[in-house]
Amino acid sequence: MGKGTERNESLEWVKATLIAFICVWGIRFFLFTPKKVEGASMMPTFEDGDRVIVNKIGPRLTAYERFDVIVFKVTEEKNYIKRIIGFPGDQITYEDDVLYINGQKYDEPYLEQYKAALKDHGTLTEDFTIEKYLGEKVVPEGYLFVLGDNRRKSIDSRDPHLGFVSMEKVLGTADIKFWPINHMEFINKQ
Repeated sequence: MGKGTERNESLEWVKATLIAFICVWGIRFFLFTPKKVEGASMMPTFEDGDRVIVNKIGPRLTAYERFDVIVFKVTEEKNYIKRIIGFPGDQITYEDDVLYINGQKYDEPYLEQYKAALKDHGTLTEDFTIEKYLGEKVVPEGYLFVLGDNRRKSIDSRDPHLGFVSMEKVLGTADIKFWPINHMEFINKQ
């Protein structure tokens, strides 16, 4: 084998490695990104330390759906993970632990496990309207109303400091929990 053949083979390995790196970087940057869940605001769906895959492209091609779990930017360093409850034009009300959107009752089966585990037999979600918390009758255009599944311990759209979430801040949906292995599952919207 001559020096020219070895050099060509080495060059091909470098090219292949560079292409693989670019592909992995592109997939991670543009399509799917792993994120770590911090805190208890989405329990029991997610526990502190769970890792999820954020799908950045799927929702942007179609549309977000009610009860999708999304990851969004709060600050340059901080992201939150919450569940979409309301879209622009929606009027959101909670009465006796039941969600009403535009006057229609919605079931939230993903909360049943948490409601059953309440030791004080109270409500998981206190009675409220978005007008009471945020001074708006409906979710404004370009924004979402989001809640954590752990309604008693979640900083979410009910908190005036966070409020409605701009759709421009949404990074994508959290569709898969992949770590730890014993928590691996697809995320339930219903």
